[in-house]
Amino acid sequence: MTEEARYRELGLMVGLELHQQLDTTRKLYCHCPTLIRDDEPIDGFVRRLRPTQSEMGAIDPAALFEFQQQKRFYYEYYNDTTCLVEADEEPPHDLCDEAIDIGLTMANFLKSSPMDEIHSMRKIVIDGSNTTGFQRTCVVAIGGAIRVGDKEIGIQTIGLEEDAARKIADDDKRNMRIYRLDRLGIPLVEIATAPDIHTPSQAQETALAIGLLLRSTGRVKRGIGTIRQDVNVSIEGGAIIEIKGFQQLNMLDDLVKFEAQRQEQLLKIRDSLVDRGVSLEAIEGKIEDVSEILSGTDSKVLKKALKAGGSVTALLLPGFAGLVGKEIQPNRRLGTEFSDYARFWGGVGGIFHTDELPSYGITDTEVAEVKRFLGAKDEDAVIIVAAPKKNCEDALQAVLKRAHQAVVGVPAETRTPLSDATTKYARPRPGAERMYPETDVRPVKITTARLKRIMREMPETLEKKKKRFVEQYELSEDLASQITRSLNLDLFESIVNQLDVPPTLVVVTLENTLVSLHRDGIPTENLDEQHLVDLFEAISKNEVSSEAIPTILTHLSKNPSSNVKEAIEEAGLGRIETTEVEEVIKRIVSERADFVRERGEAAIGGLMGVAMKELRGKVNGKTVRNLLAVEVERVLSG
Repeated sequence: MTEEARYRELGLMVGLELHQQLDTTRKLYCHCPTLIRDDEPIDGFVRRLRPTQSEMGAIDPAALFEFQQQKRFYYEYYNDTTCLVEADEEPPHDLCDEAIDIGLTMANFLKSSPMDEIHSMRKIVIDGSNTTGFQRTCVVAIGGAIRVGDKEIGIQTIGLEEDAARKIADDDKRNMRIYRLDRLGIPLVEIATAPDIHTPSQAQETALAIGLLLRSTGRVKRGIGTIRQDVNVSIEGGAIIEIKGFQQLNMLDDLVKFEAQRQEQLLKIRDSLVDRGVSLEAIEGKIEDVSEILSGTDSKVLKKALKAGGSVTALLLPGFAGLVGKEIQPNRRLGTEFSDYARFWGGVGGIFHTDELPSYGITDTEVAEVKRFLGAKDEDAVIIVAAPKKNCEDALQAVLKRAHQAVVGVPAETRTPLSDATTKYARPRPGAERMYPETDVRPVKITTARLKRIMREMPETLEKKKKRFVEQYELSEDLASQITRSLNLDLFESIVNQLDVPPTLVVVTLENTLVSLHRDGIPTENLDEQHLVDLFEAISKNEVSSEAIPTILTHLSKNPSSNVKEAIEEAGLGRIETTEVEEVIKRIVSERADFVRERGEAAIGGLMGVAMKELRGKVNGKTVRNLLAVEVERVLSG
């Protein structure tokens, strides 16, 4: 069965929300620079956040979930790149015009319809990632599409929103989360697709295609953490699952595949429970303290909890035997989902369940005694938790809630991506209650004159640029693709437009030579763009051979305060006269005349290494090969 046929049978539907940081001079709602800082902040302050009712009097379930954790939030700040807007001590400024222009540029790329007026909204978020308790967001354009292969993927909205504060650490002892305000307010463009994606590979191709268009604007930030995807996945009979903040674009297909697999397996578990006659009413939630039964256990986890004054508590799940241990994603089981709920809602370290016991120091006899005490039958499962009594009760109530959901099928929820592209429970899915108007920011009218200016200034797409590089600079398809997707794209274009140097040499140096030197332990991160421009200027003026590039770059990497001229002199790489080169080549061939007579013209290849080593990058390889060919022919002709 083909991938398309398999996922069509599953009824897979995927929608993407791509969030990309914009490279603007100011933040979205204030005039601070968009800089991420590595130095220590000057100070901080503490806040508590609480949910508010919507205009209809409802409270968002995701906000309520965060509030129930009763966390405090500590915000670190700077006095020159953060301001009172980030601290929520000053009203927001007008929307950033640069960010709006970038959003309108993307609207042109995607054939979306710009709004007549842009109105900011507030989206309730009380996980501490914003000092205000909400995130400001606005819609710039709606509709449009992007072609991926032979299919058009619809675009629902193009929006702008402020990035969240940067999470630094969790202080569990004080139930406090530490954030830094440098990232808060950096403009993000958000592009949401329609649920037109029906295979994992199509999801990845769509994200890559939109990512290329974003980079085509020339106004987006690059690097780790600058682009994040929220992925909405469902299958027929399942639920819409929102996976938040996925950054590994090259693993997006695995993320979708594993979520589809998870929902498929959860539906099979539901069917098994139905076949066994398990109903919501049958799962009564029998929770019992079994500390006395397990008081003599050899389990380190249980002994530690009991010694600290805690208890060991058990929950009976009728009809769940063999299903709690069923794998639903690679290395994750239904029991893992139960454990995620127990951790989040009960603050425990995890759970034990009878599908995996005896193990972890818990014996077969102890399992049998617990099951007998609870009245468990062979087809039943038992969940065990060890912690302070209140935590045990909260954890097992959360497991009970998740077990009830297992009887129904797939619970709609927000999940967090893990490093292997599997996911874990994060919180309930937010509802419409979390959005309401922002009354402190003036609407922005989008004029016809502005739209015409955006159209006149539209940048070249990277796909068109790649095609032009092949035609104009005679780059190979691979090299053209490599440089158009590289951080060095602007530097490449600057060099080949200013200097008379082979474009292929520039690409190979920027994309291959630098990488190779870095792998060999050369600190190429010390190089700046001026070093590279000066290097190619020296090559264009015939002051040094291209063969000397690795040597010069190595010297500059180790001595970044040096310049190209000093590197050439230090390494003795200055150009030599043609007559001197000819004398060197004649001597090399003459000293190896027997080797030449034995190998014939094939000797040229062997002599190239000798000549290039002696000439040490002072002459390009083509010249050396031509001179060697002349001298070898002279020896062979007698």
